[in-house]
Amino acid sequence: MIERLHTTAAPSPGGHYVQATKFGDLIFVSGQLPTLPDGTQTADAPFEIQARQALANLLAILAAAGSGPDSVLKVTAYVVGVDNWPIFNRIFAECFGDARPARAVVPVPELHHHFLVEVEAVAVAKAVGAG
Repeated sequence: MIERLHTTAAPSPGGHYVQATKFGDLIFVSGQLPTLPDGTQTADAPFEIQARQALANLLAILAAAGSGPDSVLKVTAYVVGVDNWPIFNRIFAECFGDARPARAVVPVPELHHHFLVEVEAVAVAKAVGAG
């Protein structure tokens, strides 16, 4: 059975999709832009602020699904400008700590609403009582 997930700790989808879906023990998080949970846009903010917000949205959705960085299998990041790659890598390492999921960083020419980063992930739901 497919479960559609939603939390108010991350922005509501702006299109015909959900924040995440869960199937069995797998959680698929939709692409997260650096929008604040209340819908406020951050497209004019520096890349570092946008990257932190997009990852915060991703982690908030995972937390609401009973998961976290240590249970992420794969992350895909779309980054405007290859020069932002090292900044993204540093912020990603800060947010994920010792967790090192498989990852792809895809340089792109532009993103919707002139944002500079978007992230999506696949994770495993933690078992009850798991740390």
